[in-house]
Formats: sequence, C-alpha cells, structure tokens
Amino acid sequence: MKMPNKYRALVSIAFLLALTSCATPEKPAHEHLTLTPSSFDDLDGWDKDKPSEALAALRVSCHVIGDKAADALLGIAGKAEAWQAACGAAEQVPAGDDAAARAYFETWFRPYEAAGNDGSDGLFTGYYAPELNGTLQRAGNFQTPLYQRPADMISVDLGAFKSDLKGQHIVGKVSGTQLTPYDARAEITQGSLAGRAEPLVWIDDPVGAFFLQVQGSGRVKLPDGSIMPVGYDGANGRAYVAIGRVMAERGDIEKPVTMPAIRAWLKAHPERAAEVMNADTSYVFFRRLPNNDIIGAEGVALTPERSMAVDPAFVPLGVPLWIETTDGQGEKLRRLMIAQDTGGAIKGPVRGDFFWGAGDAAGTQAGAMQSRGRYYLLLPKSVKVAHE
Repeated sequence: MKMPNKYRALVSIAFLLALTSCATPEKPAHEHLTLTPSSFDDLDGWDKDKPSEALAALRVSCHVIGDKAADALLGIAGKAEAWQAACGAAEQVPAGDDAAARAYFETWFRPYEAAGNDGSDGLFTGYYAPELNGTLQRAGNFQTPLYQRPADMISVDLGAFKSDLKGQHIVGKVSGTQLTPYDARAEITQGSLAGRAEPLVWIDDPVGAFFLQVQGSGRVKLPDGSIMPVGYDGANGRAYVAIGRVMAERGDIEKPVTMPAIRAWLKAHPERAAEVMNADTSYVFFRRLPNNDIIGAEGVALTPERSMAVDPAFVPLGVPLWIETTDGQGEKLRRLMIAQDTGGAIKGPVRGDFFWGAGDAAGTQAGAMQSRGRYYLLLPKSVKVAHE
C-alpha cells in the first residue's frame, strides 16, 4: 500500500547534494521533486530482476562518491557517511549473486516514489553508443569532422557574478572586447571553425555524425580495424532543438516520431538533410576516451541496460533507480538502474534515458523507445527526508 499524501516529502537541492559528491545544478524554480516513502513490496517485479548487474554498476559509481558536499550537509541527518557505509557494504557482496544483491539493497536502502508537479508519470526514452567509420585524415568519403573542444570557447558560471544565477552557465567567445554567443551548428557545419578547432576524426556519414552528437558518445572504426571510443567534451551552449518535432510540424514525418524514422527520412532526402539537422543549433565536441569504455556525465563507464541518464537538477548521479516502464516494443521494463549520465533533452523530475549499449541492435532498441512510466529513488536508510 502506498503511503498517504501527508507523508510526501519535498526534497531540496541541499538534501540531494548530500547524496553524492557530484555538482548538482540548481533546479528550475517552477519545478519540484517530491518523494513518497515506499517499500520493496511496492516495486512491481522486484523479485524477478537481476540486481547483481545493477550492483556492479553501483560499485563503479561508488569510486567517485566522496564527501565533497560536506558544506551542504549541515543540519541534514544521514550525511555523507550514509553513502560511504552503503558503498563499503557493496564491496562485500559476491559478484553475480542476485539473492545476495537483493538482500543488500533491501538492507541498506529504502525506495521512494518520485513525482513532479504533474504526478509520478514521466517520459522514458533510450539512447546508445553509435558505431561509425572514420579516418584520422580527411580523404575520399570521409568529409564530416568530429571536432575537439575549441580553445576559444569560454564557459561562464553566472553564479560567480550574481548569486541568484547560481547553477546557470553560458558559453561564448570573445569578439573584440565583447563576449558573444558561440557559433551555431549551421555556422560550424559551413566551416566556421577552420583554424580555430582541430578535427578529432573524419566520418563518412554526416547523418551518423549528427546522431552521434545527439547520443553524446560512441565508437569510430578506423581503416586499420582499430576502434576509437569518443565522448562528449563540451557543447556550444546553443539551445538543443529536437529535429523530430520540427519535422513533424513541417509534415515531413508522421507521429509518433522515432529515431529510425528521422534517420530514414534524412537518408532519403540528402538535399534537405543539412537544413533539417541545422534546425538543432546545439553542437557537441568530442574527445578520445580511454580503453573501450563509454563514459557518462558522472565520469564513470556506463553499463548497458543498467545505466540511466537523468536530470541532475532533481536526481543526483550515482543514485539507484527502480524503473517501471515499457521498451520500444511495448514489453514491460522493470529494472534496477543507476543514474550515471545526463542529456540535453533529459529535463524534469521524472525523466529517464535508458542506455542500451553500443551498436546497431542497441540503436534499434533505443530509437523505438518513447514510453511512459515512473521510477523510485533508492536512498540509504539512515538518510531522513525532511517533510514539508
């Protein structure tokens, strides 16, 4: 049975900061996250999941959880020691033992159903790491660059200038004595960064390169057969625009809009593809990643089908999440995930982006997923959530 509304707790950013060492942006004033204390009996399918897989992902997050948020902990019960104790206990659970992992989560954590201004129902999408062909030197069909972060791109923390702008950033460049917005996608694709930014690699598929920017990380196969993992290293600060919405409004494609449908249309209309892609003014820069790992915003390797991208203004990175939604084929998806990534389109108290992994099969799953659902945050039992 769900807890009555009088036990619903309004979670503050200060409390959320207490949960991880990662910086958490200030949440929008018009949105808020509420957490309703729940129990593991309320989690549909909890006894059928394989929590040892999620525990392995949590251990990775534990490596970066520390006490950097100590200043935010004053007056908050539980403090950073709650995470440190839970992470320490996680190391004692035998790998691959689902029964032991389930007992671990039930012993150390308490689930809270998450809700936003409009209730607990939210949107769940999928993402993946594309695999593209590339070369280190421009040649033949390899004409689309993946740029490294430009040296002249400046990120400004507005909170350093005015306290009520804390958590807000702008990105720009110096033009004369003025700070001006950084180049938009259309300018960059037309060559504005020549001499200002170095290409990391050249791709033979402009549409594939665009979707790599949307996903944020991927793998590039070089002519010698070696694989270069690439990941997000900043963006131009321009607004992210979902080109699928633009295309639907223009009548180019029909709803429901899916990534495969967008990709197919762009491939079929090369004469208009650049114009449509440039409707998204944002542009992502890349760096070469170590090993073959796909690194999320938390700074740790993502685990396929166990890592989730969230809005860090509401959900701190590193927090376990129990999700109840469906996949792209409408099949039930009941699974324990770990919040380890973010995304430009992932905004709101109840909003998740499910990481399916790398390659075409993962891309098919990710592209088809546009599901409604809900999630529960699993918080250490020693943490006390203050009531309104």
